[in-house]
Amino acid sequence: MNTTKHWPKRALILSRALSRAFSDTPSPTFPLKHVTRSNFDSALSELRSHVRAADFVAIDMEMTGVTSAPWRESFEFDRFDIRYLKVKDSAEKFAVLQFGVCPFRWDSLNQSFIAHPHNFFVFPRQEIPLDRTSYEFLCQTTSMDFLAKYQFDFNACINEGISYLSRGQEYEARKRLLSLNKDQLTNLSRDLRETTDLPLVRVADVLFTERMKKRLSEWRHELLQNRAGGAQDQGTPNDLNQQFRTVFFKMRPALSLTGFTSHQLSLIRMVTRNHFKDLAYIHCNGESTSEEFVVYTDSESDKDRLVEEVKNDYQRRAEMKINDAVGFRHVIDLLSSENKLIVGHNCILDIAHIHSKFLGPLPLTAEEFVSCVNKYFPRIIDTKILLNADYTLQRKMKKSSTSLSSAFSSLCPEIAYGSKRCVLSHEPCVKVEVHVGEMRSSNWNSGAKHEAGYDAFMTGCVFAQACSHLGVDFQLHSASGNLTQNEKLQKHMNLLYLSWINGDIIDLRTGNRTEELLGSNIIRKRFRPILFKNIVLLWGFPSRLKPSMIRDCICKTVGSTSVISIYRIDQTAVFVQFSKAELVSDFLNLKETLEQSNDAISVLHPLSQLLEGGNTRAASYETYKEICASPISKVLFADQAEAVGIKWKTELLPSSKEESQENNSLHLESSAVDTPEAFEKSNIRKKEDSSKQKLCDDIIDSFIKAEKIRRSTNL
Repeated sequence: MNTTKHWPKRALILSRALSRAFSDTPSPTFPLKHVTRSNFDSALSELRSHVRAADFVAIDMEMTGVTSAPWRESFEFDRFDIRYLKVKDSAEKFAVLQFGVCPFRWDSLNQSFIAHPHNFFVFPRQEIPLDRTSYEFLCQTTSMDFLAKYQFDFNACINEGISYLSRGQEYEARKRLLSLNKDQLTNLSRDLRETTDLPLVRVADVLFTERMKKRLSEWRHELLQNRAGGAQDQGTPNDLNQQFRTVFFKMRPALSLTGFTSHQLSLIRMVTRNHFKDLAYIHCNGESTSEEFVVYTDSESDKDRLVEEVKNDYQRRAEMKINDAVGFRHVIDLLSSENKLIVGHNCILDIAHIHSKFLGPLPLTAEEFVSCVNKYFPRIIDTKILLNADYTLQRKMKKSSTSLSSAFSSLCPEIAYGSKRCVLSHEPCVKVEVHVGEMRSSNWNSGAKHEAGYDAFMTGCVFAQACSHLGVDFQLHSASGNLTQNEKLQKHMNLLYLSWINGDIIDLRTGNRTEELLGSNIIRKRFRPILFKNIVLLWGFPSRLKPSMIRDCICKTVGSTSVISIYRIDQTAVFVQFSKAELVSDFLNLKETLEQSNDAISVLHPLSQLLEGGNTRAASYETYKEICASPISKVLFADQAEAVGIKWKTELLPSSKEESQENNSLHLESSAVDTPEAFEKSNIRKKEDSSKQKLCDDIIDSFIKAEKIRRSTNL
């Protein structure tokens, strides 16, 4: 009796599924396409055809670091413009070691994507010396340790990594090489047309020129005899045979000159010019050496053609040299010129690196940055934006992390784990077939994690699966050839997280800050809404003071509810957010007053603990922007501020500065002009100053009384 007939239908399906799962063969493992300078040209040619046929291109990078100092991390108290400055600093100071590019093309016949993952090793080598300085970049130990942990091949990167020039560097290189070529062509024309002879003051020079005249004459005679069918003379000495070698130069018979000094070559040049009208002396600069030739020409017009050919050769070699030095930027130019949809994951730093390394120096403002990015890459989608902005995708991921590896595991389990782990999945995955050279696989594993090429592949798979969940019809858009026209994708396009911590999004079309879309249910912020005009920046205070102690000092001075929050930048600096904007000015004025006073009252003031040591600095939030904008990066914030050149102890707000300047001008005016009107104004000002001083004294007296009461209560 067959008992399986009595099994529930779902149990039978489960049994068969498990049977198929454990009988499946393991996922095929083969490496992705690694590209170094030895195979760059061929790989670029293949990539060009793949990109042109692609529906979108996913990218990723591996870098030498992320933050140049702890205080350059992204903070919740960072304003929108300062977040950009921190991204800018990272892209300028660290190097890209790997660049992953993976074109994805929809295969209508097989209803799947075809992916071509490429892993480019990149290294900023100077192929053309633009100046005497070499490239410099920072390495962050945590990033380098992470790369080493996943067997990053540093030797391949340094020895075989593909160099590059930005657009600006290419422009400077062209100017430099054109200048060098101009000098070489000037020397060439001088060699052929110069009439000034070298003075033959030494006997050795006279003998050498006569010997060279004889040798060139014999060679010319033999050449003409050979043309006429005569016999060749074999009586040339062996030492001259080693220095003169008959070759062809630009399809003309020539003598290659070797083993001569520069002075001797100058004499040969003079002999050739003065005694042989049908011979031309040519100097050619090679990659590492130079070559000298004496070339036979049929006529003056043939000699002119020879000069023109040499000039063209110089220009062609210069172009080839620049083209080789441009290196990996050819890939960036390809992605830009093909106008394809670029897909990245949390990719604001990737885009900043592309701008800094391959386009030109990063602009000072986010608005200028996005304008340039939108010019070269008008269609970018960040998969992290996509995942956090849609309820459907959040349910699919079960509110798990939206990191690339987590998203890949949640959305693409058939690819991430192999088909045997996913036969029970009730939702179909978008099929992706990987092509690497002659190898093919629809169930691929590269065998290596955290390579830029594989991460680019994962990013593309996440995007494809996310599009499927959003209801994007690949078949429809593949026929039209433009996936970017889909309405469901357009609302997420050209939006990047400027800061994932705060959920700040920058719109690449406008440069404006954009809030996260309503679909996002992620709660990150631990602080109340931040009003930057209510913030004071403090640094250089005694190291023993904790944020809570700083709060107590200020609250005793300004009021118990005056401070909303204290945010620690590092052990040397904090942000203080006041409840009212006017308290910022009050605090800064009081701090300056106490620091200028040396009496006993200032020692007893609650702020004396904060001002102890005389190194405490205070300023408004704008000073923080000035410090962040500096290219300098000291480890401690207090050292950074000093390195930037901030020497003052307290930066008063503009209104306070204007009042101080007005007081000074009134004082100078009253002392310079002794009139009744000026005297009256002076008395009024003195009364106002006296009342202000009395008010300050009353405040200090109240602090002293409060302190006495507190001490007596404690006793």
